[in-house]
Amino acid sequence: MTPTATPTALNGLKVLDLSRVLAGPWASQMLADLGADVVKVERPGSGDDTRAWGPPWLKDAEGRDTEDAAYFFCANRNKRSVAIDMATPDGQRLLQRLAAEADVVLENFKVGGLKPYGLDHGTLCVRHPRLVYCSITGFGQTGPYAPRAGYDFLVQGMGGLMSVTGRGDTEEGAGPQKVGVALTDLMTGLHAAIGILAALQHRDRTGEGQHIDLALLDVQVAALANQAGNYLISGQVPGRMGNAHPNIVPYQDFPTADGDMILAIGNDGQFARFCGVAGRAEWASDGRFATNAARVAHRAVLLPLLRQTTVLRTTAEWVAALESHAVPCGPIHRLDAVFADPQVVARGLRVGLPHPVAGSVPGVANPVRLSATPVVYRSAPPLRGAHTAEVLADWLDGPVAAAPTA
Repeated sequence: MTPTATPTALNGLKVLDLSRVLAGPWASQMLADLGADVVKVERPGSGDDTRAWGPPWLKDAEGRDTEDAAYFFCANRNKRSVAIDMATPDGQRLLQRLAAEADVVLENFKVGGLKPYGLDHGTLCVRHPRLVYCSITGFGQTGPYAPRAGYDFLVQGMGGLMSVTGRGDTEEGAGPQKVGVALTDLMTGLHAAIGILAALQHRDRTGEGQHIDLALLDVQVAALANQAGNYLISGQVPGRMGNAHPNIVPYQDFPTADGDMILAIGNDGQFARFCGVAGRAEWASDGRFATNAARVAHRAVLLPLLRQTTVLRTTAEWVAALESHAVPCGPIHRLDAVFADPQVVARGLRVGLPHPVAGSVPGVANPVRLSATPVVYRSAPPLRGAHTAEVLADWLDGPVAAAPTA
């Protein structure tokens, strides 16, 4: 891969990415953004599953739909794509040779799925003891569910997230809800990147690689955070509360004269300041509302009073007034408003990268801001197999006659 003038944190790191869809590609995109040379292995003819997950589709320079779905472009920038068929002996040999040159192998096949191809961690880690090998599965390498396939939606349900997401049982529209993005996949990808970096640090000290076993279910259960803590300590099973918070009041959405807003009041001082702005200073000294514990206990009394007050002003009026008194609040944006928000614009969260078919592809910036080794946006998500010959020449020191095509 051509080096950039800007120093990157992971320059020189080689990652062989056998993963597809979201959790694995999210992890490898993070590593690629930080400077690693990530080689994405795709099936000849079809590629990563998400290339077909449309509409919407990427449009070419003339505005016509391409064969690549927008979904693919969220998790595959800064990578090089090779098209190699691992079902063939030639493809297996090529991938084994690439793995021998890699620092990291990342995969999300079912448990044992890569063993017939000689690409499983047991085979590769014995041959290459310095290799960091990361496996992402639905349920992990052990346990009674290990053979099962796992998907984000399924694990959001099994891992408890949907039991605390959605309207309460007594409200209209009650019932379990998944989060609006594949959050379990994304969190697993981030944990994979963290685990890989930790394993590389260990290897740098000892020369020893290792196997990383990451399960979507493990990540989802761990990410229950305070809800899991509440249950484990109290023994009380939490339920769905809509946008309300189980431990903090008021910390949810409220109606305004022209829509809705969020109040995120985290302490008693903020609540007192809100009461002053709202013209209800007496609430701050009311024994039912003066402390957060009291407000939680008297939630059913306080919330109707708040709603009767918040509808008297527009969202913009509330936000301006409350921000001037350091009371956390904000609007509920649609995505068009998100990318037009002055803070989002100022932080440069929308990026564009040159693309050989579309001209340019928009995307979302990496949120990690490093002062000495910043993220570099080197390339848009690749065309399927676009770098096969280039990668084989770079990693294997010369052209390979059996190199497959896209």
